[in-house]
Amino acid sequence: MKMIEIENLTSAYGKKKVLQGLSLCAERGECIGIVGPNGCGKSTLLSILAGVLKPLSGTILYYGRDALENPVVFRKMTGYVPQENPLMPELSVYDNLRLWYPDKAALKKELEEGFLQILGIPQFLKMPVSKLSGGMKKRVSIGIALSGMPPVLILDEPGAALDLVCKEDIRRYLQIYLERKGTVVITTHEESELSLCGRLYVMKEGRLEEVDRNLRGRELTSRF
Repeated sequence: MKMIEIENLTSAYGKKKVLQGLSLCAERGECIGIVGPNGCGKSTLLSILAGVLKPLSGTILYYGRDALENPVVFRKMTGYVPQENPLMPELSVYDNLRLWYPDKAALKKELEEGFLQILGIPQFLKMPVSKLSGGMKKRVSIGIALSGMPPVLILDEPGAALDLVCKEDIRRYLQIYLERKGTVVITTHEESELSLCGRLYVMKEGRLEEVDRNLRGRELTSRF
């Protein structure tokens, strides 16, 4: 059984069609990369896959369960990292995490030996979010997305505007997540993140086209 199955997904803003009959599937432990120009619908697709937006039509199955018929499936199966960090700037990193990790013992374990430790979050746990760098905020956002230990991680341009060290740290984390049979759907133009993708799609005019996963640079952007 596939982890993700999407069939004939459509979406629109008013009269403007954004997604036009998209279909996609992903196995456990697979990374699906999506690239395309600004405004082509990538963020809309990811928001729908995370249950934030509703499509006009189509089906979304997570491990055989219909997420559109039973929205609780979105919450149990997916962790979502949007481009904008969903953090409360006036609170510390720890207090932000506590909003999403109600079990203090589980949070402590993640900070000591889990993904939060891998992300390096214990190093700045007491800092207010307003004092964090962009890379630190992105790490915390990923940590929050993983609060329910979801089997699917959805990321919208996670490496955008980050320095090289932070980009590599995020890539290393995603590699570990994939090795543990997590499934990733990612929009990106970062070569380090593209290298993780088992399959690569170009989004153009609301449709997806699978391309050679090894395409880079002008060879890739010429498909837009």
